[in-house]
Amino acid sequence: MKKLNVLYVHSHDTGRFISPYGYKVDTPRLQQFAEEGILFRRAFNVAPSCSASRSGLLTGMAPHNNGMLGLAHMGWKLNDYKQHLIHTLHAQGYVSALSGIQHIAAKPAAKTEDIGYTEILPVTSKKAEDITDRALEYLDRDHDNPFFLAVGYFDTHRPFPVRDERDDPRYTAVAPPLDDNAENREDMAAFNTTARVWDTSVGRILDKLEERGLADNTLVIVTTDHGLPMPHMKCKLTDHGLGVLLMMRGPDGIAGGKVVDGMVSHIDIFPTICEILQINTPEWVQGRSVLPLIHGEAEEVNEEVFAEITYHAAYEPKRAVRTKRYKYIRRFDDNYSKEVLPNCDDSVCKAQLVKENWGNSEPAEEQLYDLLFDPQEKTNLADSSKHADVLEDMRGRLQAWMERTDDPLLKGPVPLSEHGKTWKQSAVMLREEPMYNVQGEPIVKEPY
Repeated sequence: MKKLNVLYVHSHDTGRFISPYGYKVDTPRLQQFAEEGILFRRAFNVAPSCSASRSGLLTGMAPHNNGMLGLAHMGWKLNDYKQHLIHTLHAQGYVSALSGIQHIAAKPAAKTEDIGYTEILPVTSKKAEDITDRALEYLDRDHDNPFFLAVGYFDTHRPFPVRDERDDPRYTAVAPPLDDNAENREDMAAFNTTARVWDTSVGRILDKLEERGLADNTLVIVTTDHGLPMPHMKCKLTDHGLGVLLMMRGPDGIAGGKVVDGMVSHIDIFPTICEILQINTPEWVQGRSVLPLIHGEAEEVNEEVFAEITYHAAYEPKRAVRTKRYKYIRRFDDNYSKEVLPNCDDSVCKAQLVKENWGNSEPAEEQLYDLLFDPQEKTNLADSSKHADVLEDMRGRLQAWMERTDDPLLKGPVPLSEHGKTWKQSAVMLREEPMYNVQGEPIVKEPY
């Protein structure tokens, strides 16, 4: 039997804001894909930061174990690029190709070639059309070997494109937990426009699979890195930052429009691919296969999932554990007492909050949320005597995971990487403050 191809399609900053998750966003091809495949309602990343999230999916390890404790273009890299999924597949006779964004290797710390793809397709811009065209040319070839093709889109990252007239802000819902006002509706309508662009691109790729007779022999995985590029979402350990779209389509029952409610993590994708392809999972992989959920053999494969943030644009060390019922978040830096504004992308939404003194809000050292009664994670129960036992249990779960994975935060503050850069934690951003290198010297460079 011919080995399955693997097609990995990922976007920037989309969260779950597409139509298959119930949102009024014009994404018909993603809707069609969901109805043909499997959709995971409770999928989470390992970190709500672009590079760290992708590193967890592609190595099957927590970022603090694979080395990606921050953004690739801010000086971070994998400890060992041989732990990337493609190398496990190469050993099984696969070839690999990249079209578009990868975001786990950037100069001067690393370069795209260090990842080890058999071929890097000649994409010359971040435009979805260019990325898609190169992927289609690859799929049009005759393939003697099974392939792993990664197609990475810049959409739906900021800056958003000019809003399509079909995306009328008057009738656009603002993503919770943001205020429903005219400026935010306009911003969300522009997000919907870029989501449509991505959807059209994914549709073109799916059509090419059909045209070339590859659809029945290809495992397709569609996901994103983290939540929307808006306040309280991207770079936050609430579900607004951790919740991601995740859909698959392929043989062996990965079809039929099934919806899975069990919790899954990006860290589970690597071992799931290995089980589907019937190859051994490398010993470093920390996740577990979700095939029992797909086949209806189990309601859950994870009693808990974990997530982290260490560096993004600035240092903000936090860790989190989520069970079906509760979320616990802990911060590990006593040196800041305000919101870390550089870790929130510039936007009209952010500007509104900064104007109203958001930057002076004090982050709690511990946060505990009852997700059944408080799904928006608004009411911190860490000081509630009625939840003392729950707090102790969640603390224990997080501590045990950090010890089991030898989290560097247990030894104190995590220093910058050799080539590391960061924004001052106190910077308001809005592109007015300088970025600093490890020697404390200002660097004039955009961080996103």
